[in-house]
Amino acid sequence: MTRGASTENPDDPKRIDADAPADVGDPSADKGRPSRGGPRIGGQAAKGSPPVVGNPPARVETAARPISPDRDDTPTPDDSPTSDATPAPADSPTAADSPASGDSPTAGDREPARPSLLVPAPFDPRRSPLVSTPAALFDAVAAERLDPDWLRRRFAHPPAWTPEQSSDRIVLRPGPPRPAAVLVPIVAHGGAPTVLLTKRTMHLRNHSGQIAFPGGRFEPDDDSPVRTALREAQEEVGLDPGRVEVIGRLPDYLTGTGYRVTPVVGLIPPGQPLQPDPHEVAAIFEVPLGFLMDPRHHEQRLIEVQGASRMFWAMPYRALDSDDEYFIWGATAAMLRNLYRLLAA
Repeated sequence: MTRGASTENPDDPKRIDADAPADVGDPSADKGRPSRGGPRIGGQAAKGSPPVVGNPPARVETAARPISPDRDDTPTPDDSPTSDATPAPADSPTAADSPASGDSPTAGDREPARPSLLVPAPFDPRRSPLVSTPAALFDAVAAERLDPDWLRRRFAHPPAWTPEQSSDRIVLRPGPPRPAAVLVPIVAHGGAPTVLLTKRTMHLRNHSGQIAFPGGRFEPDDDSPVRTALREAQEEVGLDPGRVEVIGRLPDYLTGTGYRVTPVVGLIPPGQPLQPDPHEVAAIFEVPLGFLMDPRHHEQRLIEVQGASRMFWAMPYRALDSDDEYFIWGATAAMLRNLYRLLAA
């Protein structure tokens, strides 16, 4: 990926929110924007249904697309499927929330505003008590297992394994779960693959500043979770669907905000031109896959929600040449933890 500067513009008059605890993360499903229909998915890599199954500096892209006035919040995981939607602690006030990115195909179909069950802006997951790191119980995934060819074989013929976590373990929005998908993009750098992630803009009403995979809600023109994930990745970061080799899926993840998120895993060549949507994406960055597949960097933290304590995963990352920390947590971290369990099995 090309290096650049953060896309967030502090002077933008439209500034409005990106990550939640593993238990309550949400794909980029609730964007509340008009349906754009999916882009054509070119290349063999995008066809068919895949099987379910030292830190270099972060690379950041500059924004290039103008803000669209009719676009609203995103649902990540972020209510983005990978973004972390966390319920507010019992003693915290809640703010009004908007339909999750994907609640309706058009802005005119949105539901009336209702009280939010998401974490209020002052909530900082970094301040949640650290319970444990599982490094003593698990080994890091061996370097040879991070090779693209090995990854292809593992997803094509997965062994028996059990996901670490399949839901946020709390229900904030009753009713049937709404379908959504995220793309887990693995950048095939020779010998040192990375995972591409986004940081959501600070002005979004939900999940502002959180870390998420590109993704969102299923739309009527989508014929599969793969198409949803590729379409959303193109809209959010400008990733050409034809450059994504889909190698498989991770198990669906049920978020507390009512989304059933399908993580679609894809390989992409390094150096792809990216174009973040400045309304939704403040930064695009990469984290070494080896870092994320090492339990020494996996944290379990505690939060109290509605009088009950619950744990969530976190994977804080700081590039060697940067003072900025990317705090990966919630649904995004839970999906990465599931990827770890698959690769380590």
